[in-house]
Amino acid sequence: MKVLVLGAGVIGTTSAYFLAKQGHEVTVIDRQNSVSMETSHSNAGCLSYGFTSPWAGPGLPFNILKWALTGRSPLVINPNMSIDTIKFLYRMYKNCNPDSYEINKSRMLRIANYSQKALLEIETDFDINYAQRKQGSLQLFWDTKEIDKAKRDISILNKFNIKSELLDSENCVRVEPGLKYIKNQLAGGIQFTGDFTGNCYSFSNEIYKKCVEMGVNFEFNTEIKSIETHNNAVSSVLTSKAEFKADCYSVSLGSYSTKILSQIGIQTPIYPVKGYSITLPVLIDEDAPQSTIMDERNKIAITRLGDKIRVAGIAHLTDFNQDLRAKSFESLKYGLDSLFPHSYEPTNDLDFWTGFRPSTPDGTPIIGSTPYHNLYLNTGHGTLGWTMSAGSGKLLANLISGIEPEISLEGIDMSRYSFANKTTQNYG
Repeated sequence: MKVLVLGAGVIGTTSAYFLAKQGHEVTVIDRQNSVSMETSHSNAGCLSYGFTSPWAGPGLPFNILKWALTGRSPLVINPNMSIDTIKFLYRMYKNCNPDSYEINKSRMLRIANYSQKALLEIETDFDINYAQRKQGSLQLFWDTKEIDKAKRDISILNKFNIKSELLDSENCVRVEPGLKYIKNQLAGGIQFTGDFTGNCYSFSNEIYKKCVEMGVNFEFNTEIKSIETHNNAVSSVLTSKAEFKADCYSVSLGSYSTKILSQIGIQTPIYPVKGYSITLPVLIDEDAPQSTIMDERNKIAITRLGDKIRVAGIAHLTDFNQDLRAKSFESLKYGLDSLFPHSYEPTNDLDFWTGFRPSTPDGTPIIGSTPYHNLYLNTGHGTLGWTMSAGSGKLLANLISGIEPEISLEGIDMSRYSFANKTTQNYG
């Protein structure tokens, strides 16, 4: 079967891999000149199978007010809010209750757990190197209230056999020796022993090279203009280069999925939550992070990538504004200095990056069929695109191939959004 994948980020590229593995003739289209040049390029670098949670939770509304007083809020909202921003905030607010949080977290963990197994399958298939470290991750807490909340999350983690261990401050330093300078400030942490770290951009390029070996065709520097439909099916995709036809189509365009899908009556509630990262050279190894640290107070992730440290975070609601915000740089730098003050080499030669995380109000991605019988979605993964990429790609490939999915699709496809479709067809 000929399959056309729209988007060559880590989601689209991994989808292409599993589709090709199942014997399909695959073409991938992207406007950039290579794979993973946007959201996947300089992400946090953590495969956080254990630390998988929606932003929308019971404490979020209160935290927004608290963060506003600090001057270093991890959530930044443009005061001149667009209609899209208002809709996203309203839908997210509706998920800020205990019941919705547990449902959404469970759905996300289902995909993440499956994705970890799919990544191990990739590593079995071929020798892939992406500066990976399999030393787990550490979520830090600064007070007992954060620990109490985490204990409630552990019960959900246990349902999915996610390995975790509650640590006191002494053991946090044992796991991450560089935290010794702030040991007395810490209340404790949770170590997720099954989490990995690595370079997502390197991973995507390794998958890309393998895809090319398997016969996948990549059309870069190709702008997607429209999806053409006929009789409740996609007939072709019009681009800046040519018209592409296939038997089946998949949309993995991240935050840009919404615009292209709205042309054919599919309203995905995906919002471009802007994130930032800084990449710095390691100065002293023992003072630097050894894996990934998630700072619950500042909502940032600090990850070791070979001889580099990456700090990532901030949720900036400003539509598609690509400006590099100086205050976000200062917040990330402050977060790193607070935890690992002697870890990095002072330099002006650093990588300050921004990208748009394709976020749904409930945190769960959108994977599965659409009203058009030959059109599938694999998008909306938010901050966890790389974490969920392998599982999402394999799940999509199985659906297209007619193979029974290995995990439940309940709450994962578009059917959970009553407003999403203007066509006459039902989801299924």
